[in-house]
Amino acid sequence: MVTKPNSTSIDVTILGRQFSVACNEKEKEELLRTVEFVDARMQGIRENGKVIGVERIAIMAALNIAHELLTTKLEGDLDIGALRGRIIAATEEIEKSLTAQDELF
Repeated sequence: MVTKPNSTSIDVTILGRQFSVACNEKEKEELLRTVEFVDARMQGIRENGKVIGVERIAIMAALNIAHELLTTKLEGDLDIGALRGRIIAATEEIEKSLTAQDELF
């Protein structure tokens, strides 16, 4: 994991798996709320029983969350291109973390 200047590494748990995430100290609470949200969504998908496997559950949760975000009408100007770029970057970081975690087992 690459740690950026002014950031710290925190451990989070999503769907029973622990991940270390680099985060700016000012954004720590937001990250923890985000982790809680993602974990709840993934738990819901797993409990539904139609999707099996952590990787597939993560992909379904990501798709559901991205779809909701992109179809929600927000007040003010929204740069969809920038938002999509952030989603792609986040997805790449998640994939790197999953790959690193898989290599441990």
